[in-house]
Amino acid sequence: MRSSVAFGVSSRARTLAQTGRPAAVWRLAGSLASFGLKDARQTASSSCQEQTRSSSSTASHSARRTLSIRAAMASNGAAAAAAADLRLVKLRAAMAAADGGQGVAAYIVPTEDPHMSEYPPDHFKRREYISSFTGSAGTAVITAEQALLWTDGRYFLQAETELGPGWTLMRGGTGSCPEINDWLADSLPEGSRVGFDPFCHTVEAVNKLKSKLQEKGLEAVPLLADGNLVDQAWGADRPGLPTAPLRVHAAEWAGASIQQKVDEVRQKLAGVKADCFLATTLDEVAWLYNLRGSDVPYNPVFVSYALVSLTDAVLYTNPEKVTPAVAEHLKAGGVVVRPYEQLVADVKAKASAKARIAMDMSNVSYAVFQAAEEAAAAGPRGRKRNAADAVVPAAAGGSKAVVDLVSPIVAAKAIKNGAELEGMRQAHLRDAVAICDFLQWLEAKIASGATLTEVEVDLELTGRRKQQQGFIEPSFPTIAGANGNGAIIHYRAQEGSCKTVDAKTLLLIDSGSQYDCGTTDITRTPHLTVDAKTLLLIDSGGQYDCGTTDITRTMHFGSPSEHQRRCYTRVLQGHIALSQAVFPEGTPGTAIDTLARLPLWRDGLNYRHGTGHGVGAALNVHEGPQSISTRYWITTPLQVGMICSNEPGYYEDGGFGIRVENLLVIKEADTEFRFGGATFMAFEDLTLVPIQTKMISAELLTASEEQWLDGYHKLVWERVSPLLADKPDVLAWLKRNTAPLKEQLAAAGAAAPAPAMAAV
Repeated sequence: MRSSVAFGVSSRARTLAQTGRPAAVWRLAGSLASFGLKDARQTASSSCQEQTRSSSSTASHSARRTLSIRAAMASNGAAAAAAADLRLVKLRAAMAAADGGQGVAAYIVPTEDPHMSEYPPDHFKRREYISSFTGSAGTAVITAEQALLWTDGRYFLQAETELGPGWTLMRGGTGSCPEINDWLADSLPEGSRVGFDPFCHTVEAVNKLKSKLQEKGLEAVPLLADGNLVDQAWGADRPGLPTAPLRVHAAEWAGASIQQKVDEVRQKLAGVKADCFLATTLDEVAWLYNLRGSDVPYNPVFVSYALVSLTDAVLYTNPEKVTPAVAEHLKAGGVVVRPYEQLVADVKAKASAKARIAMDMSNVSYAVFQAAEEAAAAGPRGRKRNAADAVVPAAAGGSKAVVDLVSPIVAAKAIKNGAELEGMRQAHLRDAVAICDFLQWLEAKIASGATLTEVEVDLELTGRRKQQQGFIEPSFPTIAGANGNGAIIHYRAQEGSCKTVDAKTLLLIDSGSQYDCGTTDITRTPHLTVDAKTLLLIDSGGQYDCGTTDITRTMHFGSPSEHQRRCYTRVLQGHIALSQAVFPEGTPGTAIDTLARLPLWRDGLNYRHGTGHGVGAALNVHEGPQSISTRYWITTPLQVGMICSNEPGYYEDGGFGIRVENLLVIKEADTEFRFGGATFMAFEDLTLVPIQTKMISAELLTASEEQWLDGYHKLVWERVSPLLADKPDVLAWLKRNTAPLKEQLAAAGAAAPAPAMAAV
């Protein structure tokens, strides 16, 4: 535990120095003399910290690596811990003074912003600020004596390195680790008050929190008047809201006009007898009004709300972001622009006038919901209604102001229309050109004896994407992890601390892009030479004007061990099993997640993340409501036109990581029968990049799996080769790497021991 503390502490010191605040570090260095590591982590929750360890062989490797890091970083670690502790000191002072001096015993800081974003803009990254944990999923809970962070299995290793000594890592989903609400109810004394920012919690989440706390005599306190308490600790250093201009998403790739989309929403309103619908998530607003922005890195969205009534449509955003072209586009669609800050006042006005406002309780903030409820209860011009008009929360089904409606935009956005699907296909073709060009270059570079860093690999890959038509930006921070870094599922390479890539490296690449026409996401694990002992994982993506990409590849630049080849083959078999799946309509993703895990389970292996997530069309690389995972509570059926990733993996802490990922679109299956008249569905691969054969233990593959692999490579050659006519070296590489499996293995055997890369 001390070794991981030293790593996280040093990371904090570097961050403070880079942001021009070294003085703040050293002023507090002396205050740590009494700061011990034997603190609240020695409570019952310590069991959560010690779970999910890998095998003893990889654990010892990880320990040696961590100890070396500790020795290198110890000199500036204490200073960084002091600065991090100062943030908690300021927050706890704000907690004590909150709610008119009544104070709160605990404060909840989620990742989410007022729009429940997975990736919030810098202005709203409060959990990251207070904890220094940079992962996309996690919730912090701070009390007078403890600071705890809950996150899932994707981020355990990352959190260990980023959290300081004042923090306890709670390993969510590991069985004995309690849920946040349960921990609060069981850990705080009766009568304690738990504070939260009502703009950053959904109505559903608050109702669950209240119910659990009331069981133990505790109170949930929405701190509206105080504002967010982390903002008080953040002070003047907090970034402002983004101001970058909006852009129109071309009709060629949108496939439907603003008016058509708004009319669909209005039809839903009539069905539930509501007067208007409030869209609160950023990708919903962007999709509805055929706009894109750059307020959130890697996600083409912008800070906004949308309010659609039976007669008008309003966009709430910063008017200064609206260019003349965007203004003309919105006017043609019948959309009025109002200031972002005006939303709550307008909701109150409508509720006060007895309008029925439809909201999605799983996404709308408690603050907006409560504003509508209170205004409805007060009545026009603030006059209190009589007892017969008393407001009952929407969750109870009796609200006069709010109608609980699952957002009709979510489903419409998830089921891609013809233009969106064509855009996604175009994006993947462009991405295939960039990826094949990159992999051919990488093979030649390593074969020449060059050594590259993970950061250089990232820059080279992104540079080739930039050469493609319509490239805008990456779709998420590139994950390029060598050896043990590949086991950190959402690792990000940094200058000065990244690993090198050479002829002894197994490289996993997970990457993707946003194009003007669509989105891609792909993972491969290739092997280049004959003497390798390590792996490198790269997960990256791009945003293009037509779509979004996401691709992962794992490469070895020498000779992988038999264990690595076996693990890789099991991952590939899971990937193939899911790609070949046929299932009846109404099937949720959780029902087929097992298909991808079963080959790993047979060897006693597994992975701690979902198998597939939805992907937006020129939108967010993570999109719902569909999911292919073990999250059994997500029951949304997979439907024709949805796009999902297919990304089983395997990771050994401190050793290596493997993942093979394609994006898939759901289509109607051509089955001989239709039992009960049901429609059956299947997957179509969007990703078009060869899968490496040199990492495969061919004797483990069935004839059906080999047939699938050869068929996939034939498809890749047919679709991608016409686009490489002006790149003869890349075309030759593609030809070699899309040959049938037996031909590739025979060629590799004849060429040994010369370093040569087989299919990627």
